[in-house]
Amino acid sequence: MTRFFLKFLVCLTLVLQPICSLAKDKIMIIGDSLSAGYGVEQAQAWVNLLQNKYDANQKPIELINTAISGQTTDNALLKVDAWLNAHKPSHVLIELGGNDGIRGFPVKLLKKHLTELVTKSQQAGAHVALMEIHIPPNLGPRYTTMFTKSYEQVSNKTGAYLMPYFMIPIAVKPELMQEDNLHPNTDAQPLIRDFMEKEIDVWLQKTQGN
Repeated sequence: MTRFFLKFLVCLTLVLQPICSLAKDKIMIIGDSLSAGYGVEQAQAWVNLLQNKYDANQKPIELINTAISGQTTDNALLKVDAWLNAHKPSHVLIELGGNDGIRGFPVKLLKKHLTELVTKSQQAGAHVALMEIHIPPNLGPRYTTMFTKSYEQVSNKTGAYLMPYFMIPIAVKPELMQEDNLHPNTDAQPLIRDFMEKEIDVWLQKTQGN
């Protein structure tokens, strides 16, 4: 009886091992034009480039890109429940707020919307990362400072992981920007891919075992 039980455990382990190895981290990206690939071919956009790299390296990570050009935090709130139900992500990366800031939306509303997006994602069982968005200084130092600080405040309140903004090393180099000086060009996409590969890896390591 004991020998039979041991054989059963060995067989069960052999069956479950490949199944576990196929388990993927499903990262849903809720973003705007910067993650939607505005102004570049979709195949050349950083999200697609990163997924291709994961696939080539047989890394069990699936990127689910729900980013929409022009999307604001309140727009995303109208859709997030449906996205969470449809994709059931293990992780959610929120790259939003740039359009809110450019339009001068109240920072109080930005914080409220970001908090709701984080909370809804957490309640769906996902680990959440919040990217710390920076905006051009057009609306003055007081607004831009309050805007950026709101991300850390939401992170502290909700426990979401605060992720650095991938545009900071890109936006200071005109040769990496499109003519509108707001969106990264094709040459910038591999650089963003590499930046995000590193930052996502750090984030995933922090969520392991939680």
